[in-house]
Amino acid sequence: MLVFITGGVRSGKSAYAMKRAKELTLEPVYIATAKIWDEDFQKRVRRHQDERGPEWTSIEAYRDLHLLPLEGRVVVIDCVTLWLTNFFMERENDIDLSLSDFKKEIDKLVLVDATFMIISNELGMGMHADTEVGRKFADLQGWANQYVADKSSEAVFMVSGLPMFLKK
Repeated sequence: MLVFITGGVRSGKSAYAMKRAKELTLEPVYIATAKIWDEDFQKRVRRHQDERGPEWTSIEAYRDLHLLPLEGRVVVIDCVTLWLTNFFMERENDIDLSLSDFKKEIDKLVLVDATFMIISNELGMGMHADTEVGRKFADLQGWANQYVADKSSEAVFMVSGLPMFLKK
């Protein structure tokens, strides 16, 4: 099962996904897809780590998530935006190659017998990016979100900490 959870910055996406995961299992898995690139981001990561208790199995993975030992587990993947950044950087900002790589990962992930809570950001609802690379990434994010939402059995849009069910 794949549950897609999207929304804006600090909309409550991670808290909602973690709450849902803990309702389904006593031993949830948290996959962090981000690479740490500066001290400020390290602080954000630490804040997320502090929110999780000892019941969580935490894994840092940047791609090939389908190869992780996740069978039968309830898994929070946080988040598509940072996961996509890894593809985008590896593919030197090529949208088509990045999106293709991402779609292949999702297609393999849905074959794993597990429950996934996949968190993402709605970048297209914010300000228009100032740079060409920023606009390319916003487009990539939008198309990736559409793909995951299509593959999901449930899609949730978070606003001010409240879930709005888009697909159930």
